[in-house]
Amino acid sequence: MATRRVLFYVQHLLGIGHLQRAAALADGMTRAGLEVTLVTGGMPVPGLVINAAHCVQLAPASAADLSFKTLLDAQGRPVDDAWKDARRQQLLDVWAGCMPDVLVIELFPFGRRQMRFELLPLLDAAWAHSPRPLIVSSVRDILGGGQADPARADQMLATFDRYFDHVLVHGDGALVPFERSFRHAGRLGSRLHYTGYVVGTPADAVRLPAQDPTPAPDSEVLVSVGGGAVGQRLLEVALAARPLTSMRDRCWRLLAGVNMADEDLARLRVLADMQPGVVVERYRSDFTRLLARCRLSVSQGGYNTVMEILQARVPAVVVPFAGGAETEQAFRTRLLADRGWVETVEESTLDARTLALAIDRAARRRLDPAATVGLDGVATTAALLSGWLERRTP
Repeated sequence: MATRRVLFYVQHLLGIGHLQRAAALADGMTRAGLEVTLVTGGMPVPGLVINAAHCVQLAPASAADLSFKTLLDAQGRPVDDAWKDARRQQLLDVWAGCMPDVLVIELFPFGRRQMRFELLPLLDAAWAHSPRPLIVSSVRDILGGGQADPARADQMLATFDRYFDHVLVHGDGALVPFERSFRHAGRLGSRLHYTGYVVGTPADAVRLPAQDPTPAPDSEVLVSVGGGAVGQRLLEVALAARPLTSMRDRCWRLLAGVNMADEDLARLRVLADMQPGVVVERYRSDFTRLLARCRLSVSQGGYNTVMEILQARVPAVVVPFAGGAETEQAFRTRLLADRGWVETVEESTLDARTLALAIDRAARRRLDPAATVGLDGVATTAALLSGWLERRTP
C-alpha cells in the first residue's frame, strides 16, 4: 500500500505553543509511517526541530495585540488584501502539490477566525477533489476567549458540520470535558475524539548541547515563560522572590523565550547579574530534559508547559497568563491546583512575596500526578488517523 499523506496546517499568532504541539503531533504521525507535510503560517521559531517529510513556511503572520483582530506581516505591517490573496494562493499551491489523504487543520473552526480568507478556500478545494480526503480539526483541551458568544458557537458548529469528519481534542475528557468550553460539544457525537494530552519528546530522549553540562538532579529552579511574548513580568518577579525563598542558594535558570524583545532580555540580564547563581537564556531545545532534572518549576500556564510539568513529575508553581480575553490558562491551572498537582498564583496578586510563598509550598512536597491524566496524545492521534485511513476504500 502506498504511504498515506497528511497535510497539517497550523497558525500561531502570539506564543509558540500551537506550533510546538503541531510539531509533536507531526513527529508522531511520521513515526507511524504517514507522510506529513506541515504548513506553518506564524513567525519562524529558531531551534524548533520538526520531524516531517515536508515543512512549508507560508508568508508569516502574527497578531498585533492581545485582541488578535489585526494581522501583521513579517515586517510588522498590517496585512492588506493583496497579502491575503498571495498567501491564499501559496496555501492552495501547497494543497495541489500534496493532494493528501488527510487534511488536518489546527484549531479551526473553533478558533482562528482571522484565517478564514485562506482556510475556507482550502476546505472548498478539499471537498471538490475526488476522492475527498478525510478532514480533521485538531484542538487543545480548552478553547480560548470568545466562546461564550452563542452566535459564534453556532457558527463554529455550522462550519464543522459543513466540512469536517472528525475533531481531535488533545485532552482528557475526565479532567476537562470539551463542553466546558464549547457549548455544542454534545452535538458532535461520535465525531469527537479525546486523544489525551500532547507532550513532546520525553526528556530522556533529548541530547543536551555538548557545551552545556547536564545539571545535577534537583539542583536548579527552572523559571520559564513559553515563547516569552508576555513573560517579562513573571521573570522579573521571580528574581525579586528568589532571596525570600528556601531555594535562594540554588541555581535559578530563567528561560526568556524566543519572542521576548532584545531590550527586555538585556534588562533581565542586568537584573540577574545582581544575584550570583542566576542563569538567563533565551531558549533551550532540551527544555523537557532540564524540567525533568530541576528541583522546582515556575512558569506560566500554557498547555505545553503544564503537560510537560505533569510528565516530569516535578513540584511546580504556575502563574496563568490572563491578558486580553484569555481565560484558558487560568481555567486549566485552577483545575490542576484543585487536585493538588500544582501551586498557583494569579497574575492579579503576583508579587515577590506571593510568589515566594507559593514556591516554598511547592518545595515541601514532590508530586506524582502523571498517572492521573492521559498524556498519550501523540501516539493516540497517529493511531486514530492511521485507523481511519485503513478503513477507507482505497
